[in-house]
Amino acid sequence: MIHFDNVSKRYPGGHQGLSDVSLHIEAGEMVFLTGHSGAGKSTLLKLIGLLERSTRGQVRVGGRNLTRLKRRQIPYHRREVGMIFQDHRLLYDRTVFDNVAMPLVVAGLSHGEVSRRVRAVLDKVGLLSKEKLYPITLSGGEQQRVGIARAVVSKPPVVLADEPTGNLDPDLSRDIMVLFERFNQVGVTLLIATHDLELISRLKKRTLILEQGRLVKDSGH
Repeated sequence: MIHFDNVSKRYPGGHQGLSDVSLHIEAGEMVFLTGHSGAGKSTLLKLIGLLERSTRGQVRVGGRNLTRLKRRQIPYHRREVGMIFQDHRLLYDRTVFDNVAMPLVVAGLSHGEVSRRVRAVLDKVGLLSKEKLYPITLSGGEQQRVGIARAVVSKPPVVLADEPTGNLDPDLSRDIMVLFERFNQVGVTLLIATHDLELISRLKKRTLILEQGRLVKDSGH
């Protein structure tokens, strides 16, 4: 599903985000990505979501070689990859419903199909009763669940999460991980970047450890 073959990323100014990373994540896996701040976790996720392109090496997702993907093909690729951010990136002048609906509206789905899918996923994350509220009225945990709903509403085969529990207390963090496990159980491939070592040890999933842009440990191998 996700392949990195000797991938490096150097940013303008000379900062080396990743150095010679090779890995393979199978379809349907749930994998944690960890390492010190600045180790390259966000860079790795951005390469998969094509928010950045690699400087060297090949990134392939679902058989698609991202190195060769033309600019006009990028929006189609991103529909296959749900992204969840620590800061939620919600639109605060839109309701919860409208925030979640956005990927479906952009994709051109009918009004009826949008309504059906949005309400189904809001029910799954426990926010159906709050569809008409604005994000500013929600707690941090609820806002994160809106972000998760938006990422999965278009049923992408791959979901990336960048520090999704970084601002949440342990109970809310566990709730978010239960949601991720439910999505994983229906075949979604999940790659979750986190500093939360307690969470990682409790769930006993495959873990990739980055150090200064290099993959130094893969518990799956």
